[in-house]
Amino acid sequence: MGDQRLPSASAVEAATRFSNRRLTADELQAYVDAPVSEAERQEALRLIRWFKTRYPTPAERLAYAQRAYARWNAQQR
Repeated sequence: MGDQRLPSASAVEAATRFSNRRLTADELQAYVDAPVSEAERQEALRLIRWFKTRYPTPAERLAYAQRAYARWNAQQR
Protein backbone atom coordinates (compact mmCIF):
# COMPACT_ATOMS: atom_id res chain seq x y z
CA MET A 1 0.00 0.00 0.00
CA GLY A 2 3.00 2.30 0.03
CA ASP A 3 5.28 3.89 2.54
CA GLN A 4 3.38 4.56 5.78
CA ARG A 5 6.04 6.24 7.91
CA LEU A 6 4.91 8.41 10.79
CA PRO A 7 5.91 12.07 10.83
CA SER A 8 8.87 13.04 12.95
CA ALA A 9 8.35 14.48 16.42
CA SER A 10 9.56 17.87 15.20
CA ALA A 11 7.02 17.81 12.34
CA VAL A 12 4.22 16.96 14.76
CA GLU A 13 5.35 19.73 17.11
CA ALA A 14 5.48 22.26 14.27
CA ALA A 15 2.01 21.26 13.06
CA THR A 16 0.64 21.50 16.60
CA ARG A 17 2.15 24.96 17.09
CA PHE A 18 0.73 26.09 13.75
CA SER A 19 -2.77 24.75 14.43
CA ASN A 20 -2.88 26.23 17.95
CA ARG A 21 -1.61 29.69 17.00
CA ARG A 22 -3.72 32.81 17.37
CA LEU A 23 -4.87 34.28 14.10
CA THR A 24 -4.55 37.96 13.41
CA ALA A 25 -7.73 39.88 12.66
CA ASP A 26 -6.71 40.03 8.99
CA GLU A 27 -6.12 36.25 8.82
CA LEU A 28 -9.50 35.56 10.38
CA GLN A 29 -11.26 37.99 8.05
CA ALA A 30 -9.59 36.40 5.02
CA TYR A 31 -10.81 32.96 6.17
CA VAL A 32 -14.33 34.23 6.78
CA ASP A 33 -14.45 36.02 3.42
CA ALA A 34 -13.11 33.07 1.40
CA PRO A 35 -15.77 31.59 -0.87
CA VAL A 36 -16.92 28.04 -0.27
CA SER A 37 -15.90 25.75 -3.11
CA GLU A 38 -18.51 23.65 -4.88
CA ALA A 39 -16.85 20.50 -3.48
CA GLU A 40 -17.09 21.85 0.09
CA ARG A 41 -20.72 22.83 -0.50
CA GLN A 42 -21.60 19.38 -1.84
CA GLU A 43 -19.84 17.66 1.08
CA ALA A 44 -21.71 19.82 3.60
CA LEU A 45 -25.02 19.03 1.91
CA ARG A 46 -24.17 15.31 1.87
CA LEU A 47 -23.44 15.39 5.61
CA ILE A 48 -26.66 17.29 6.32
CA ARG A 49 -28.65 14.71 4.34
CA TRP A 50 -26.98 11.89 6.29
CA PHE A 51 -27.64 13.61 9.63
CA LYS A 52 -31.30 14.26 8.79
CA THR A 53 -31.70 10.62 7.73
CA ARG A 54 -29.98 9.32 10.86
CA TYR A 55 -31.93 11.70 13.13
CA PRO A 56 -35.17 12.38 11.23
CA THR A 57 -37.08 14.35 13.86
CA PRO A 58 -36.19 17.57 15.66
CA ALA A 59 -36.43 15.71 18.98
CA GLU A 60 -33.89 13.10 17.82
CA ARG A 61 -31.55 15.84 16.58
CA LEU A 62 -31.80 17.69 19.87
CA ALA A 63 -31.18 14.48 21.83
CA TYR A 64 -28.08 13.82 19.72
CA ALA A 65 -26.82 17.36 20.30
CA GLN A 66 -27.34 16.97 24.05
CA ARG A 67 -25.45 13.67 24.13
CA ALA A 68 -22.62 15.09 22.02
CA TYR A 69 -22.38 18.15 24.27
CA ALA A 70 -22.30 15.95 27.38
CA ARG A 71 -19.44 13.89 25.86
CA TRP A 72 -17.53 17.04 24.91
CA ASN A 73 -18.11 18.61 28.31
CA ALA A 74 -16.93 15.46 30.11
CA GLN A 75 -13.69 15.47 28.10
CA GLN A 76 -12.97 19.10 29.03
CA ARG A 77 -12.72 18.29 32.73
